[in-house]
Amino acid sequence: MQRPYVLLSCAMSVDGYIDDTTPERLSLSNVKDFDRVDEVRAESDAILIGATTMRRDNPRLLVNSESRRARRVAQGLPPYPLKVAITTSGDLDPDLRFWHSGGEKVVYCPDAAAAKLRLTLHDLADVVNLGPTVDLGRMLDDLASRGVRRLMVEGGGTIHTQFLTQGLADEIHLAIAPIFVGDSNAPRFVNPGNFPGGTGHRMALAEVRAVDDVVLLRYLPKESSGSPTS
Repeated sequence: MQRPYVLLSCAMSVDGYIDDTTPERLSLSNVKDFDRVDEVRAESDAILIGATTMRRDNPRLLVNSESRRARRVAQGLPPYPLKVAITTSGDLDPDLRFWHSGGEKVVYCPDAAAAKLRLTLHDLADVVNLGPTVDLGRMLDDLASRGVRRLMVEGGGTIHTQFLTQGLADEIHLAIAPIFVGDSNAPRFVNPGNFPGGTGHRMALAEVRAVDDVVLLRYLPKESSGSPTS
């Protein structure tokens, strides 16, 4: 069974940060870019985030456009994509907005966290334990068995890093906001890691698009653009 096509989606500052260190969420996208993201969500079979992003941002992860939801239904799909969460500790508040809107939810965790999650979440989500750690390959295989062909990953940095260092990302959408954060303690798009190909690997740039004052860069990490010419 073919694994889902994995698309990483992220908005970040010019200096590479996805948030600042204040309690309030830093707004990086603009209205048109939020609408673009809504379209990408509507085209996906599942949307994934990590537990840290869930706790910090408390997102709902919905397709907000009624017409896009209607289009999905007309295609024989549920109005909302499957919502997917990853947690290592199992510390997820059942009152988070993630659980109480949209369609079906599934949570992937290590064996040690499964009992606590099932007790905490009850029937809010399907809890799937994947062994001693969250094995992303096994998770993608399980998602494929659920009919997921296209997976959108919305962070955070640890999750993006894991997908990229394990060579599991097929596409990256980077929305670059025209601001600087300048705080080394703020979260970044990716963390340090051993990325496939090392510093010599140049990804293929598939698209550059202005979205008002945001620039969308679309990369294909498994493809190479070749060596630069002098």
